[in-house]
Amino acid sequence: MDQLYDIVIIGSGPAGYTAAIYAGRANLRPLVLAGLQPGGQLMITTDVENYPGFPDGILGPDLMDLFQKQAERFGADIRFETVTSVNLGRSPFRIRTEDAEYWAKVVIVSTGATAKWLGLEGEQVFGGFGVSACATCDGFFFRGKEVVVVGGGDTALEEANYLTRHCSKVTIIHRRDSFRASKIMQERIMANPKIEVIWDTEVVEILGDHDPHKRVHGVRLRNRVSGEETVFPTTGVFVAIGHQPNSEIFKGALEMNPLGYLVLQPGSTATNIPGVFAAGDVADHTYRQAITAAGTGCMAAIDAERFLEAHAP
Repeated sequence: MDQLYDIVIIGSGPAGYTAAIYAGRANLRPLVLAGLQPGGQLMITTDVENYPGFPDGILGPDLMDLFQKQAERFGADIRFETVTSVNLGRSPFRIRTEDAEYWAKVVIVSTGATAKWLGLEGEQVFGGFGVSACATCDGFFFRGKEVVVVGGGDTALEEANYLTRHCSKVTIIHRRDSFRASKIMQERIMANPKIEVIWDTEVVEILGDHDPHKRVHGVRLRNRVSGEETVFPTTGVFVAIGHQPNSEIFKGALEMNPLGYLVLQPGSTATNIPGVFAAGDVADHTYRQAITAAGTGCMAAIDAERFLEAHAP
């Protein structure tokens, strides 16, 4: 048990790095296992204009770089390793990566969540240049423009409703002939004059320009009943078919809701296992914002510090 740490933080992004900053300032020498692609979803976000302290906006990767440097300033040991398994049976907890094994008195899980995508090439080509999975993050950039939202659940309808604050028109493209969303959300959508719905239809291609700048100019649609394909002009594509929490390696150990999000004790970041805490999108299916993730990272570090104090030998 050579590599025993007071706190091991699994995952990075705003939650993990904020937890590391607070734990480092408390002299708890945290280890951050950031993964091979650290920084979370902000690493694929271009302009971030809603994070306090940056009135002119900041690129997502640049913001995460600042988070990382601040955590390192306070002594966080950040390693770009991916956790492959955990043993949370009792403290100290054992954490394995592809190359090493670590032990922790306390664990903070901040592995985040990943947006579900359609699997189209254009999602990668135009990601951040007309394709988004977060209306709250990117809707502002489409003010006065016409966009489409793909999906039919509560998430899609909430995104569409929000986008009407900025966009001149929002078209929902749904692969079925009825919504899965709650009745109240359906009523709001149908009553909104800026929203239209295309039923029984799926997006099969995202169309756009590459030169001189990347930008979306349309989508190719296929009617699931007739098989007919058409091109629908649009400046933005918001994919809203849900998120998947990155909680797979904790199944059977940490309590989760039916969607896979970690369940926390009321008013706390504590999980069902004493000494294991969670922060960020892996435990948040409601807000999923960088600022809320950072806030829960702070909370988790404070909860962890108090736990260590209470259980000190």
